[in-house]
Amino acid sequence: MRRELALHTDKYQINMMYAHWVNGSHKRKAVFEAYFRKLPFGNGFAVFAGLERIVGYIAGLRFTEEDIRYLSEQEENYAPAFLEELLQFHFQGTIHSMKEGALVFPDEPLLRVEGTIMETQLVETAILNFMNYQTLIATKASRIKQVAPDDILLEFGTRRAQEADAAVWGARAAYVAGFDATSNMLAGKLFGIPTKGTHAHSWVQSFGSEQEAFDAYAKVMPDGVTLLVDTFDTLRSGVPNAINTAKMLESQGKRMNAIRLDSGDLAYLSRQARKMLDDAGLPYVKIVASNDLDENTIMNLKSQGAAIDTWGVGTQLITASDQPSLGGVYKLVEIESASGEMIPTIKISSNPEKVSTPGKKDVFRIIGANGKALADYISFPEEEIPRNGARLKLFNPLHPYMKKHVDRYEALPMLEPIFVNGFQVYKLPNLEEIRQYHREQLDLFWPEYLRKLNPEVYRVNLSQQVWSRKQQLIAEHMQTDME
Repeated sequence: MRRELALHTDKYQINMMYAHWVNGSHKRKAVFEAYFRKLPFGNGFAVFAGLERIVGYIAGLRFTEEDIRYLSEQEENYAPAFLEELLQFHFQGTIHSMKEGALVFPDEPLLRVEGTIMETQLVETAILNFMNYQTLIATKASRIKQVAPDDILLEFGTRRAQEADAAVWGARAAYVAGFDATSNMLAGKLFGIPTKGTHAHSWVQSFGSEQEAFDAYAKVMPDGVTLLVDTFDTLRSGVPNAINTAKMLESQGKRMNAIRLDSGDLAYLSRQARKMLDDAGLPYVKIVASNDLDENTIMNLKSQGAAIDTWGVGTQLITASDQPSLGGVYKLVEIESASGEMIPTIKISSNPEKVSTPGKKDVFRIIGANGKALADYISFPEEEIPRNGARLKLFNPLHPYMKKHVDRYEALPMLEPIFVNGFQVYKLPNLEEIRQYHREQLDLFWPEYLRKLNPEVYRVNLSQQVWSRKQQLIAEHMQTDME
């Protein structure tokens, strides 16, 4: 969890900063927006996460003397005066962002960064790194929560994560989206996430017998015993031995917490284990399952009647194994002209989905009279804020003939000011507040937008002004190309 992250950037950012500095354009004002183009996992929504780390990064963004010494050794041979300016650098721009736990959708700004071209360029790589990874893991965790809404979910992915930062911040992202605890002690310490753990097969193997291992573990921690029962034979030895240990605990006025299954046919084994525990008068002993679980496996196990109360999810969650990147981008949308006017910019591409939407923009969530979200609405800050009673036109940006008008609605602003002129104005909520906000966000949406399979597409609409400006710039660029 290093604090000195100024060099957590791509070299071309430093090179562009240097080129602007040499050209005397490094103080030009610029506006960038971060967003993603396509939802991960074929999902109907994503869960925004990563803001806390972004805030910490921006607040502590400084180049150390060691950083400057390293930069002075680069082949570009940066001018000493440029390096001296970097040594005095601190972020003085303005950032607006979605709140963590928000449900977010393609092509809408998740963060908006305003400042000099030099500082807005520098922060791109780190912002995307933090946003892309944590949003991806939070979205994956939310998918798992959807299929097991009433069960206990444990994040068990540390040993398979891509290094320590991924393990720790991935555990946090999973907790934001509804997981109940993590096995990672550092994540627990840093963020206050509940920690849970059982024991490994090696514990059982280190004793003369499975029964001896179970009894020894129970004597050490009699108030929170969960026993791993598949080291040798789950139903012939593991569960019967666990029952014996549970009876021993009962004689001491204690109750065993659970058994854990980590291999084999989890549906069959859990049903059989449940029957054995119930027949032994131990209905209170829960069943925990692990072993490469994800939302698809859990949904299938549930459809087979698996008697599992708690799911330990590791590799598939922490690595987002079925889609290991979000693909968020950071695009210039406005730049200061020589006369000091802010000019909207557009990126044209032969891939229509990669054409950016010009201009600095706000995002509103339009809530209908029934309390459910109708669409997200993107407009320019200078436009009149949508208000209940004022007729609002919602249309598909790709197919403008698909439209409707609403007049009974609430427009919730989605982008919060985080930094203003370099000063942090946003008080970071605690994790429980973020989790509650995420639950409130889910409640705003009809189930068809949230379902795992073939979700309904939630619309992200442009205001007439934003749409018209985009079409105008596209036409201007096409005209220039023809000339």
